[in-house]
Amino acid sequence: MLAKLRAFALVGIEAVPVEVEVDVAAGLPKTILVGLPELAVRESVHRIERALVNLGYERPTGRTIVNLAPADLRKDAGAFDLPIALGMLVATGQLLPESLRDFAMVGELALDGTVRPIKGALSMAMAARDHRIAKLMVPAANAREAAVVTETAVFGVGSLSEAVGILAGHLPAEPVAVHPEDLAAQLNTYDVDFADVRGQEFAKRALVVAAAGGHNVLMIGSPGSGKTMLARRLPTILPPLTPAESLETTRIYSALGRLEPGQALLATRPFRAPHHTISDAGMVGGGSTPAPGEISLAHHGVLFLDELPEFNRRSLEVLRQPLEEGRVTISRALHSTTFPARFILVAAQNPCPCGYLGDAKRPCKCSPTQIERYLARVSGPLLDRIDLHIEVPAVPYHELSAKREGTSSANMREQVLKARAIQAARFGSDGQRLNGRMTTRQLRKYCVLDAASQGLLQRAMTELGLSARAHDRILRVARTIADLEGSDQIQVPHLTEAIGYRSLDRKLSTR
Repeated sequence: MLAKLRAFALVGIEAVPVEVEVDVAAGLPKTILVGLPELAVRESVHRIERALVNLGYERPTGRTIVNLAPADLRKDAGAFDLPIALGMLVATGQLLPESLRDFAMVGELALDGTVRPIKGALSMAMAARDHRIAKLMVPAANAREAAVVTETAVFGVGSLSEAVGILAGHLPAEPVAVHPEDLAAQLNTYDVDFADVRGQEFAKRALVVAAAGGHNVLMIGSPGSGKTMLARRLPTILPPLTPAESLETTRIYSALGRLEPGQALLATRPFRAPHHTISDAGMVGGGSTPAPGEISLAHHGVLFLDELPEFNRRSLEVLRQPLEEGRVTISRALHSTTFPARFILVAAQNPCPCGYLGDAKRPCKCSPTQIERYLARVSGPLLDRIDLHIEVPAVPYHELSAKREGTSSANMREQVLKARAIQAARFGSDGQRLNGRMTTRQLRKYCVLDAASQGLLQRAMTELGLSARAHDRILRVARTIADLEGSDQIQVPHLTEAIGYRSLDRKLSTR
């Protein structure tokens, strides 16, 4: 008897429909799995058969063929265990085929029949909605994330016997309900605040500019000056994470299995801080079957690279395209996959190998050659893509011991939201466009300088030896500063502040 069921395969962060066909015929007992299954799928035959026996069902006794279509799509996850097992029950007459008519199902089986969680349940629910599948059966641990897609009824099951009971009508079942208002109430609650940071008001101002315009930041300072503390609080002053942004970012975490059991959506903007030993594939994504990397996990949030010169140069150079385009494309021989990667880059480094160059109390022990080699680890083209270069000095004792708190995240976020509102009015329907992402045409339209400002920028370009890309980034930052001040026109003070954020170019790029 032939049974047909619907399931999904995960390709990157996209879910692709797969038809599972199970045919049991007379012959020697043998199960053959076809349809380009990878090792994890081929091994599922043994798990499924033992799960059927341990739950008291009859395993197929004849020649069983399991086909996963389309045949040219690689299937490399255990999510096909549940549909294959149900297909065997239908093919052997232990479950009626019409009970599966409205369902698609995914899930991995344990030997005792327990349904284990899978990766990418959210993407699969979105694919079920797009293909007008009315009902989706998923592991109970993935039910809440899948139920965010309200157009498809999601049923969570904890075991194969529970799935059979629901399909046969022997067990009552209600689709999992996730209320949007409950999810919205959980968003944008952070455990940290800029009020915890004493001093560093100049750095805070720079981070306000970065958050307002979507600009990248490089902080340079001696060890213990608060660079990491500042970076970790940047998400708290970004605009509130919207449900749509949360859904898009959650989809990436779901595809990698990074969500907690029962978690529906990410509640806060992501903050990713990979170690400097990370590979280029770990940074941007990759693998034989491409998977997202750290830059995609930071989508709609912050990517923090501490000790920037210690990173492998190749791992840094692969950031160039994502920083410009907000996405990364991983190409393989048979196909290519594109992952979203729209983030704010915050990098930090010491001024020299020992970290104390320019420190008034601790002498630097590095030779000029060592300092030059240290700074040369970060390429000029990458530095050009970082809009703000700021120095973060050590905080004096009287500021550390002061009882008065520093500027709070709430106050800083208020400034950011006002500037973002101006940009939303400026760019109209393109809600993702910010000053830091202006095209060349928009730059010429919205960053017109008067004669005094043009003279100032010309002198800065000549004296600092700035590139054409740095020129454009100064204009973008100046436009953001003008927005923060509520000014329609970029004025000399705005441009002066923007140039000040590039004053480290000579120090870092001179070789």
